[in-house]
Amino acid sequence: MASTAAMGLVSAPHARAADEVPAAEAASAVNAEEIFVTARRRDEDAQDVPIALSVVSADALEKTGNFTLSQVQQLVPSLQVFSFNPRNTNINIRGLGSNVALTNDGLENGVGFYLDNVYYGRPGQSQFDLVDLQQIEVLRGPQGTLFGKNTTAGAINITSRAPSFEPEFYGEVSGGNYGYHQLRASVSAPIVADKAAFRLSVADTHRDGFLTNRYNGSKAQDYDNFSVRGQLLITPTDALSVKLIGDYSHQKQHYVLNIPVTYFGTYDSGAAIANNIFDRAARAGYTLLPADPFARQGDSDARYQAFMKSYGASGQVDWDLGKVALTSITAYRWWDWNPANDGDSTSLPVMTKAQQANRQRQFSQEVRLASTGSNRIDWVAGLYYFWQTVRGYGASAYGTAAPNWFLPAVNPVIANAALNGFESNSYSEPTTKSYAAFGQASWNISDRLSLTAGLRYTHEKKTGVYRQFWVAGTDLSTLSAAEAATATAIRNQFNPRTNYSVGLSDDSLSGLATLSWKAAPNVLLYGSYAHGNKSGGLNLTNIPSGAVAEVEPETVDNFEIGLKSQFLNRALTFNAAAFWTKISDYQTAITELSALGPVVQYISNIPKVRSRGVEGDLSYAPSKWASLTASLSYVDATYLDYRNAPQAPERSAALAPTQDLTGVQLPGVPKFTYTLGADIAQPVNGGSIAIYGHADFSHRSTFNTSSSNSRYAQVPGYGIINARIGIRAEDGRWDLSVWARNLTDKNYFQALTPGAFGMVSGTIGEPRTVGATLRTKL
Repeated sequence: MASTAAMGLVSAPHARAADEVPAAEAASAVNAEEIFVTARRRDEDAQDVPIALSVVSADALEKTGNFTLSQVQQLVPSLQVFSFNPRNTNINIRGLGSNVALTNDGLENGVGFYLDNVYYGRPGQSQFDLVDLQQIEVLRGPQGTLFGKNTTAGAINITSRAPSFEPEFYGEVSGGNYGYHQLRASVSAPIVADKAAFRLSVADTHRDGFLTNRYNGSKAQDYDNFSVRGQLLITPTDALSVKLIGDYSHQKQHYVLNIPVTYFGTYDSGAAIANNIFDRAARAGYTLLPADPFARQGDSDARYQAFMKSYGASGQVDWDLGKVALTSITAYRWWDWNPANDGDSTSLPVMTKAQQANRQRQFSQEVRLASTGSNRIDWVAGLYYFWQTVRGYGASAYGTAAPNWFLPAVNPVIANAALNGFESNSYSEPTTKSYAAFGQASWNISDRLSLTAGLRYTHEKKTGVYRQFWVAGTDLSTLSAAEAATATAIRNQFNPRTNYSVGLSDDSLSGLATLSWKAAPNVLLYGSYAHGNKSGGLNLTNIPSGAVAEVEPETVDNFEIGLKSQFLNRALTFNAAAFWTKISDYQTAITELSALGPVVQYISNIPKVRSRGVEGDLSYAPSKWASLTASLSYVDATYLDYRNAPQAPERSAALAPTQDLTGVQLPGVPKFTYTLGADIAQPVNGGSIAIYGHADFSHRSTFNTSSSNSRYAQVPGYGIINARIGIRAEDGRWDLSVWARNLTDKNYFQALTPGAFGMVSGTIGEPRTVGATLRTKL
């Protein structure tokens, strides 16, 4: 798959046969291959698909050195990926999908993540290395007809390289600062000529941490990932193919070490915050870290880690029956999440545990029947089943410093009995069963005019249980009856004993209608309407007063117009789209801060949200030796009706527990994002060798990262430059390059998190990393 777009966007010109290229153009014609996508569940040229989408090709991944989804977002302006840690990963497209609050096991993400046609149920599963890929398709806007119910914001559709009947080998080794080293390799070969072939892909990545823990000098924010994928392709006949895939990944990170950004002891009104961070530190005799975030220091006496594993198996059968083709995809996946956190962000033994482990399991089965070739009516229809369970194991524990930290006004005897050594555990398990039937058809009215319509009916049932129980702590029977009652009330204030179950069922209908017109052979205009749904959620946590266990389904209506065009012998590509999206009962995670105890997190509905904006990408490739790209996204995503939002920590919740955020931009959504890229090469030694260079720049404007729109969570805009220069053999046998990520060593925040008692912590972007890569292809 070739792409002339440095950033891998849908901008590659189509190939033309040599006799189609006029002699005057022959010297400058790019002659790149078409980019084929499966956005409509069949192979199509991306420029002919009336959907707003971006494609990051394997070639673009090599040029940029990107190997995680968080890095890929720098190439697709309307895609935002926020990750406090892998479990707490939130993905939004056009500002929708998920806000930047912490992940809740009972809430679905609005951006569907697919790898080799298999839906991944939890966002954390997307945070491993991207191994041996063919391409990444980012589909913007509701995709519920063909990609499922929970794709109200869009879908990320990833395809890995398939086994080859010609022997292939690809190897890559990289090294750099911060102890960075990476090994990637892929081998493919036939087992039985024209009947069976395999591919084995391996990636191993390590980087030392770039944060330092003042408490013991250890490093944090490191990265250690190992992934392996094996594929077997069997083609007993020309009409039948069977692909079996098995994969395993494990990741170990020491993450998150909270970094203090600033402190505040008063509300904006000037009134002092009771028991603020300065008061707590003074009572404990603790010296706060300086508010110097880019000194990259934190302070933690407890373990912090983000360990996880993901593994699974899938089988895909494709059978060409002549006028129709049958596809069946069966998959089972596992995801294990094992964290540890310091809940107080200090080296004091306040909260010694604050974590939620997960054991997620899922099974999916999809059967599709589709027309083949080009017809007056092209169609696809199918059935889908999905089952998932997410077992959660929570733990909160308090150390010797907790009573003084949280309860200065309480009798020390009672406070110590209540919290010192107290531990509460929890168990949660949401289970989902989903059934769907879908169909989509394109009526090719003429060679230039086409009408596409689709529907998807989904029945879904969710059940959940939640239990919280006490497992350690002082025996309160040693206290007087009055003292024991007070200590029990304190424990219930922090981690109440809870036991309940909840369930819901839902029937929904998603659909779309799209009219597309070829105004010229290489100019496509389209307009579309799509209606999408996101299933209801379950609050499996300590539900605060005013919240409910069952969260209403989310519904989306999206209107869009777009242009896809190519000029100058298809060397110049310009694509653009304008969209208007309205969401009813927008699902979001809410974070309520309290100076008295732990943070309260739950999910709820916001009555009305709107996202509107424009997107465009431009690519110019005057020759095979040079290409330039640019892309831009403007997103105005606001609350249309949100009058009972949680109060920001800089304003007293005691005086006004809620606030009106109607008209305010959604969290995690910069209004402007843009990217620029360039690739150049110069052949030498008679064309057998080329010297090349690549550079890309990604910019995001200011955005907020709190559910309360706190001014302390306003992340300043920033831009990142990445670059690579190298020398390679034109036959691909070797390629040596040096590179830099964040070339200018820009200091920037990924997220800011203000606390209730005056401490603001931040997640900091990676500093400049430099290194070298050697690649070989056989």
